[in-house]
Amino acid sequence: MRLGRHRRDTPIITDAPVSLDEQLNYRRRRYAIMMGIRIVCLILAAAFYHIVWLMVTFAAGALVLPWVAVIMANDRLPDNAPDFTRFGGESQQALPPAPDDSRTIEG
Repeated sequence: MRLGRHRRDTPIITDAPVSLDEQLNYRRRRYAIMMGIRIVCLILAAAFYHIVWLMVTFAAGALVLPWVAVIMANDRLPDNAPDFTRFGGESQQALPPAPDDSRTIEG
């Protein structure tokens, strides 16, 4: 077994996915917050029954939020793993500047 091969096969802790329990708790919390906002919208719709446009706005929010909450609760979590390249060689330098070429056509 070569040491170099072993190093490349070793997983990095930041590559580990979030546990299923943490995902479920995050989704439950997000759903509960959305349903809390829905309850506030229902209360505000009832409180502003004499101002029709406000009542309709809050009632529409109360009708749409359950659908949005279910969609968001069933969505998978974003991938938080950092996107980096593993580098194990000598550093690469930038290209050298272009030579001064008098054949360049200038307009």
